[in-house]
Amino acid sequence: MAARIRKGDKVVVISGADKGRQGAKHHTKPKGMGEPGGIIERERAIDLSNVALIDPESGKPTRVGFRTLEDGRKVRVARRSDSVIDG
Repeated sequence: MAARIRKGDKVVVISGADKGRQGAKHHTKPKGMGEPGGIIERERAIDLSNVALIDPESGKPTRVGFRTLEDGRKVRVARRSDSVIDG
């Protein structure tokens, strides 16, 4: 089964405390090995039902569909703009 959202995709949070964000801020303490403390942006684990893929053309959240090309490849398609996500 092909995944609708894959690792490395640009997504936006559509529900929860971080709604509307594309990244999450995290407060860290300085570590002894030269890592400074402060507010950094980092990836977090989040359920797939709470995120939507970013449309490559409009930059807005979109649903994902699938289409088979003439050469037989199955590719993901952004429903908002009907553009192919995977090359």
